[in-house]
Amino acid sequence: MSESSPKKPPRRGIYLLPNLLTTGALFTGFYSIVAAIDGNFLAAAWAIYVAMFLDGLDGRVARMTSTESDFGKEYDSLADMVSFGLAPAIVTYQWGVERFSEYGPLWGRLGWLAAFLYTVAAAFRLARFNTSLAVDDKHYFQGLPSPPAASGIAAMVWISIEYQIQGTVALIAGISITALTGLAMMSNFRYQSFKDFNLSSRVRFANLLIIPLVLIVVSLNPPLVLFALFFVYATSAPLYWIWRQRRFMLKRLKKGEV
Repeated sequence: MSESSPKKPPRRGIYLLPNLLTTGALFTGFYSIVAAIDGNFLAAAWAIYVAMFLDGLDGRVARMTSTESDFGKEYDSLADMVSFGLAPAIVTYQWGVERFSEYGPLWGRLGWLAAFLYTVAAAFRLARFNTSLAVDDKHYFQGLPSPPAASGIAAMVWISIEYQIQGTVALIAGISITALTGLAMMSNFRYQSFKDFNLSSRVRFANLLIIPLVLIVVSLNPPLVLFALFFVYATSAPLYWIWRQRRFMLKRLKKGEV
């Protein structure tokens, strides 16, 4: 080959480990859908939590091993749409299918509309996140992130199974929580990202006790504790916004501006 011959561009590849974890998250999201269609809602809820764990792991592994790539980011976003956008919506809809028929067609329409609102909200949330990475404050998310939103839906279904909650109350709660969670994802409320939490940094030995304490609390009543954690996080941003607005109005009142 002569020196003037053009060199072939290097073949592109993908990093195995982080994308393997992303594939695992995608698989568990798909399994959650299949389990919900089969009526195994407990397994469907558990699968969403496994997907959350793998989703949180793949990004950290990619950063720790310097294997981040544009392909990995796009693949992770698509996997998130299945695991945290589509799967929770189908789980909550399938969970209510048997109950919807008992209360007439109106409840069925409300059920699938709430599920669709959640799905389109998750797609909107992910698209907005992907297009605003360069300008967003890394300490905050704009709108409720899709993994915590999915955990709330999974915990709600889990609680209904654990405590045999049925009837109109369950339907109203299910539709309301699904719809409100979707609206929270599309909102402009600022949620803490906790991205400044560094696993490789040194901490006081006493701080390590937080981990077993959290595990003990969750093990006491997993569905209730997980739903409580979701509720606290989901309402933290709106409540903080209300508190800031109230404080602002009080300052204006003191200055005589209102």
